[in-house]
Amino acid sequence: MKSNENNILLSLDWITILIYLTLVMLGWINIYAAVYSEEHKSILDLGQQYGKQMIWICAGLFLAVCVLIVDSKFYVAFAYHIYVLIIFMLVAVLFLGKEVNGARAWFEISGVALQPAELGKFATSLAIAKYMSQFNFKITMTRSYLTLGILILVPALLILLQNDTGSALVFAVFFLVFYREGLPEVLLIGGFTTIILFVLALLWTQFQILILLIIVSLVLFTVIRQSIKDGVIGFVIVSLLYGIMFGLKNIFEFNATPFHLLIITSLISVLIFIVYGLSKHIRQAWFVLLFFIFSIAITLSVNYFYSNVLISHQRDRVDNLLGIKNDLLGAGYNVNQSKIAIGSGGVLGKGFLNGTQTKYNFVPEQSTDFIFCTVGEEWGFLGTTVVILLFLVLLIRLIYLAERQRSSFSRIYGYGVASILFFHIAINISMTIGLAPVIGIPLPFFSYGGSSLWSFTVLLFIFIRLDANRTKNLR
Repeated sequence: MKSNENNILLSLDWITILIYLTLVMLGWINIYAAVYSEEHKSILDLGQQYGKQMIWICAGLFLAVCVLIVDSKFYVAFAYHIYVLIIFMLVAVLFLGKEVNGARAWFEISGVALQPAELGKFATSLAIAKYMSQFNFKITMTRSYLTLGILILVPALLILLQNDTGSALVFAVFFLVFYREGLPEVLLIGGFTTIILFVLALLWTQFQILILLIIVSLVLFTVIRQSIKDGVIGFVIVSLLYGIMFGLKNIFEFNATPFHLLIITSLISVLIFIVYGLSKHIRQAWFVLLFFIFSIAITLSVNYFYSNVLISHQRDRVDNLLGIKNDLLGAGYNVNQSKIAIGSGGVLGKGFLNGTQTKYNFVPEQSTDFIFCTVGEEWGFLGTTVVILLFLVLLIRLIYLAERQRSSFSRIYGYGVASILFFHIAINISMTIGLAPVIGIPLPFFSYGGSSLWSFTVLLFIFIRLDANRTKNLR
């Protein structure tokens, strides 16, 4: 028995564990700096956030040990059970949870708050890995799309009902895992197209976007067909049709905007495109047609999503990010103060505990969502570079570990871990420097709070445990 335990200890990836411990300790120190008070100088003061964080860290290390003790086959055998348990918790918190900052997403037990949304990330990773590692799984099958979509959408929608849009958006990153496992590139391109169209729909008029989509579709058709002639003919047809529509409007004096005329022109062009594609047996025509219809549908649905799904303060944050509004005292206050704090740090920073923006509470949520601005102000460009490099090394290490797995379950779960951490790191740091809207997600291992630290710890150490048995097939 002792020999087996020693083998497991030797099989653990201590490089990843060391990076984890380094990030956790740096996070603790920066939480101390973010909320430091002359009246409570001891970092072990349990009445302050940094004292409580020490308790969360100790509990997290205990959880890590527990995860490593459990046989790796347990996570395969009970993946669906864990997923269902967390789904039940996500439903229960809607009725029994405590409301914090407008989100009913927390259970509070004896003064300890637990957020099931954080636990949903590793539970969904396990369920996806379990399903995709089946012998008969093929990602290109419709059944696979539907099942994977349900596994992601159920927790995401439940979290969305809790009024926690930021945590719900994290689940979209699983598409990176699917891409590694053979998801057609066209679907990944569709995802990026959706993001681009969403931004354009907020900045441009529908008329401008429709013109752009027509041009892009014609260029795409020209490239696929490798025929400039076909592209030119298409452009001429669309131009003539729009000219005819405009002329008829003036002759009969009916009420129609340029956008309405372009919509009619597009519909007629689509019909011509379908007839032409069928008569010439051009398979590529259907791809371009689907792209155009998909893009139109996304563009027309953005206003509904923006107005009815996002709540007012989230819309204000997006408007400030895109420059639609410039409210430095309202929705844009957090980001503006965060950028001031990071910029004031210069190259080497102001020094430990010498940050003025954080010390005097100019930056809201400075120990949680905006913890990175404390790093920038007190440790400067050098400190932020070190932290980002540590995160980057961790992500590269996780991808390396995932690729060396013999078990498809372990590989898929490993990519899930890397994808979730990547999303959190990229979005959290980006929102503190004004490159992404503020959606309220923590910086892994840095932000104050037990739920996020514990969930990231369990997420990571399950993979470390799976990697310790990488020579075995865990299916």
